[in-house]
Amino acid sequence: MTTLFNNTYKGRRVLITGHTGFKGSWLTLWLKELGAEICGVSLDPETTPNHWDLLNLEINDCRCDIRKGEKLKEIFSSFQPEIVFHLAAQPLVRRSYLLPIETWTTNVIGTAEVLEACRVTSSIKSILCITSDKCYLNNEWEWGYRETDTLGGHDPYSSSKACSELLISSYRKSFFNQQGEILIASARAGNVIGGGDWSEDRLIPDVIRSIYKKNQLIIRNPNSTRPWQHVLDCISGYLLLGQRLIEKKEWASDAWNFGPGDEGNFTVEEVLTKVKSFWPEVSWKKETQKNNAHEASFLKLDCSKSSSKLSWKPLWSSEKAIYKTTQWYRRLAEEDHISSNQDISDFCKDAFIEELTWIK
Repeated sequence: MTTLFNNTYKGRRVLITGHTGFKGSWLTLWLKELGAEICGVSLDPETTPNHWDLLNLEINDCRCDIRKGEKLKEIFSSFQPEIVFHLAAQPLVRRSYLLPIETWTTNVIGTAEVLEACRVTSSIKSILCITSDKCYLNNEWEWGYRETDTLGGHDPYSSSKACSELLISSYRKSFFNQQGEILIASARAGNVIGGGDWSEDRLIPDVIRSIYKKNQLIIRNPNSTRPWQHVLDCISGYLLLGQRLIEKKEWASDAWNFGPGDEGNFTVEEVLTKVKSFWPEVSWKKETQKNNAHEASFLKLDCSKSSSKLSWKPLWSSEKAIYKTTQWYRRLAEEDHISSNQDISDFCKDAFIEELTWIK
């Protein structure tokens, strides 16, 4: 009999902020399959279609802006969660230039309100906050950023994630520092891809929209390099880290990177070429107008800490992640089929073959 994450989540009360978002919906789906009792706290999905509505999951579904502290506390008090996964955020770099105050208040003050709700809810034993690889001060160097490297950010989004990390560290030291009480960790991941993302200004969703509309995609920075990984790879890291927090491993109460290996660093144009090999209708051209908004051209993570201490490693290569993502959208377009559950099943089968630490 296959066991996932040592059955840690079976029957456990889990609260997820941002459950209607891309990563949040995948996390909710996997936790639902693991037998967790789930409460989701989020705004309405921003796009139509969206992964959350397509999944049609039955959970305790609460719509609330995380900046509304009193309402948030009421939800926490009513549900009495044991572990909180905090993913709710304004997640887009280019939008952060248009809406800087909303970005900072959502990502910083919103995180503070979530942690305050945790602080006054006696049932909570552990918290995992999902931030971003963009929380690091990006020097455009060729090696990966480690969890001890300097935080920072050029754009409002990146700076808000750096601020969130400082906030999380402050709460850990100021309020959650008593032995045996709440353990809190943060997780930083790079460019995550997978089916069900229709967000603006993201490469794969932009590609899919161009295919659906039968027009040519315009790309801004074809030579920008990113660490591309499938959403299930980073979520396996979140769930493994959450397991260690629930098990009261105090060393887990820290910051953690989850990203692909060096083979996962592709330029935007290389990703598009691979997508085209799986779905020939893809077409693109380079933007000719100058774009004044700063975007980092190179960024990758050093995940040696997650590898050595958590025994975590990415499973699907970046090329397979691109293939599985493309096929998800293609099956939806051509067969009206949602393959998210099948992707989780395939991922777990591959993890069993590779004898990963979280599956037995």
